Amino acid sequence: MAFTKIKLGKLIAICDDKNTDNLYSVDDVKGISIQKKFIETKADMEGVSLAPYLLVKPNEFAYVTVTSRNGEKITLAHNTTTNTYIVSSSYVVFRVARKDLLLSDYLFMYFNRPEFDRYARFNSWGSARETFDWDTMCDIEIELPDLPTQQKYVDIYNTLVANQQSYERGLDDLKLVCDGYIEDLRRQMPCEKIGKYITECNEKNDRCLTLEHVRGIATSKDFIDTKANMDGVSLSNYKIVNAGEIAFISDTSRRGEKISLALNSSQDTFLVSAISTIFKTDQRYILPEYLMLFFKRDEFDRYARFNSWGSARENFSFDEMQNVEIPIPDISIQQSIIDIYHVYMTRKSINEKLKAQIKNICPILIRGSLEEGREIK
Repeated sequence: MAFTKIKLGKLIAICDDKNTDNLYSVDDVKGISIQKKFIETKADMEGVSLAPYLLVKPNEFAYVTVTSRNGEKITLAHNTTTNTYIVSSSYVVFRVARKDLLLSDYLFMYFNRPEFDRYARFNSWGSARETFDWDTMCDIEIELPDLPTQQKYVDIYNTLVANQQSYERGLDDLKLVCDGYIEDLRRQMPCEKIGKYITECNEKNDRCLTLEHVRGIATSKDFIDTKANMDGVSLSNYKIVNAGEIAFISDTSRRGEKISLALNSSQDTFLVSAISTIFKTDQRYILPEYLMLFFKRDEFDRYARFNSWGSARENFSFDEMQNVEIPIPDISIQQSIIDIYHVYMTRKSINEKLKAQIKNICPILIRGSLEEGREIK
């Protein structure tokens, strides 16, 4: 049959194989993201029995029925590896049953479209939590071209994905080079406290900067648009963060074991809350971007949390910041490491654009396959 329209429920089958014999361990546990990928689980697995967990075998799908509070997306993924994963029993696992009519990769392209996210949200029901249940999934009416046409467009998609993944592997290698330089410095030269090379800044907003300059500080080590309600808030006590200055929030409790800290690497001037601490480096000895390479490492988040003190709130003070120790090589060496990091960040940005383009092309590929399928007599 060159072209057909059929209920999805006639093409897919639910899978209910459980990890009853505990053949799979916590290393095999996966979560699912709204980016339609399997990810490392974020759940605390200590003491959790894995026997009820569901198996997701190669070429099978899994999804979370709850669609509320997911950014208008459905959490779904396709296991394209040769490994078997295990997922929470609250997930739904399924496979393509009619392989004579539908390719699994083609179905994933169908799912990996904004149109499907909107469909799933619109058809989610519930009071406390809105869910897109299995019966509703099966009730989808899907148009299908013949298998050769499906395969043609799947091959196009897989080629794009393979190219992006190859680019991403090169990106990982570049990050390792950057990290390797830092580790070599730590082994080859003594670490120094940064206190004598940094100066606290406490410039209030006497320049009458406006709301458009206000920023929040994220644990991802970036300045972000503020999430605070700014209605009626006076900006006179807000602190100025000039270009090249670093700001952080001393309160490290309730931030996911991370510290909120960022470098103003732009040429703009920002405003941050008066509770923030701002400082600058003596750039004859430490470049701020070099210092940020250490601040962005997980070990610094752990250091900041360990050295936070207080009762109601635990704070990492500026005094503690001054006690941070790092290797401080010649400025030219610092700049060389920064240059490598800049290349890494540029390529990372390109990689994110490539991934976005791949997702955006799924609707085009599905539409093209259907148009071609209709033309086949």
